[in-house]
Amino acid sequence: MPLLEELNRRIDDKTSDLVGLTVDLIRIPTINPPGDAYTPCAEFIGRRLLSRGFQVEYVRAHDTPGDSDRFPRTNIIARREGRAPGKTVHFNSHIDVVEAGDGWTLDPFGGDVRDGKIYGRGSCDMKGGLAASIIAAEAYIEAYPDFFGAIEISGTVDEESGGFGGVAHLASKGYFSRPRVDHVIIPEPLNKDRICLGHRGVWWAEIETFGKQAHGSMPFLGDCAVRHMGSVLSAFEDELYPQLAQKRTEMPVVPEGAKQSTMNINSFHGGEGEPGTHGKPLDYSGLPSPNVPDSCRMVIDRRFLIEEDLGTVKGEVVGILESLKSSRENFNYAITDLMEVLPTMTDKDAPVVKAVSDGISEVLGRQPDLVISPGTYDQKHIARIGHLHDCIAYGPGILDLAHMADEYVGIEDMVQSAKVMSYAIHALLTEGRA
Repeated sequence: MPLLEELNRRIDDKTSDLVGLTVDLIRIPTINPPGDAYTPCAEFIGRRLLSRGFQVEYVRAHDTPGDSDRFPRTNIIARREGRAPGKTVHFNSHIDVVEAGDGWTLDPFGGDVRDGKIYGRGSCDMKGGLAASIIAAEAYIEAYPDFFGAIEISGTVDEESGGFGGVAHLASKGYFSRPRVDHVIIPEPLNKDRICLGHRGVWWAEIETFGKQAHGSMPFLGDCAVRHMGSVLSAFEDELYPQLAQKRTEMPVVPEGAKQSTMNINSFHGGEGEPGTHGKPLDYSGLPSPNVPDSCRMVIDRRFLIEEDLGTVKGEVVGILESLKSSRENFNYAITDLMEVLPTMTDKDAPVVKAVSDGISEVLGRQPDLVISPGTYDQKHIARIGHLHDCIAYGPGILDLAHMADEYVGIEDMVQSAKVMSYAIHALLTEGRA
């Protein structure tokens, strides 16, 4: 097909530009938390797309978690209208990255290019995907300036901390709903030959057990909240974890271990001498107080399957707590919901799935694997708030490298993914047209 050959040629010619754009994005340290450099990064993207004929809008998510004048939650949405009305294809990428951490052999924000790879925090997750989507859109507009419909590109914040100041905020404002948008591709690093249809569900909750404070040398005068929490952990090990191991899904979740229900203990806090408790500074390094703790807190991270009901998921935990309340002397607890997201899975016959699948077949010469992510990403907000279900994740990068030291993205993977994305743009904007 001449047009697709022209797209491939243009993207090949833009390889150096693709590399340079990715390096420039990596060098903007958009670390979350706290939300560094969001505005400079959004404005960098905006300047580029404005120069390519896009209309650019910046949307700050006021009063969302973490937003402040020092760390504003600044999102960018760019839109390029075609010659005539039609469908809209939207590429959404998050611009925030997790902290670099230890173990790097290269500058995590240097954007080093070596042996066909670009290294740096966010290279894989997901500034390489963002750059690939920009190059794909620009190549398509150059090759087919009289296209019908519209192409949108967004750079959004806070995905790594739930997306509430990013996609969730924009979805609540109608940016991810029809009739504005019809198809969404999120260039998360799920590997260039896989299409991610959705994700498992998640329930985060904080459990607190209570006790009575007393001197640590006379614990018999108090009641240790940590010991009460120990009974909760023991019950989880004996009762809940074996139950979860038996729950399996028909969803094509990767990796294999995520095809069952899981629960992680995200954090555990108990005792009077902890940094950050009772006004102690976070850098406090003194000895713990010699007290019997009267409170212990644990945050659980329960990932559940499309076959499970959220009420049942919560009931399994509450049932254990209630049983302990009845059987253990002086046991009392509180439980607080922190986050809940239902599983989502786009229909494998949806237009965006078919378009990207055909693109992978055309560019890579093989059929893609259709997968489900073990963890959530911003598709959750597009589905539950925007009520838009023609949405997938597809992008370059190896998922296992995300958040790792010496994170990288392959240049050839980005080039091939950009070709797939440009193919998908054409397929979705010309669907149903003679």
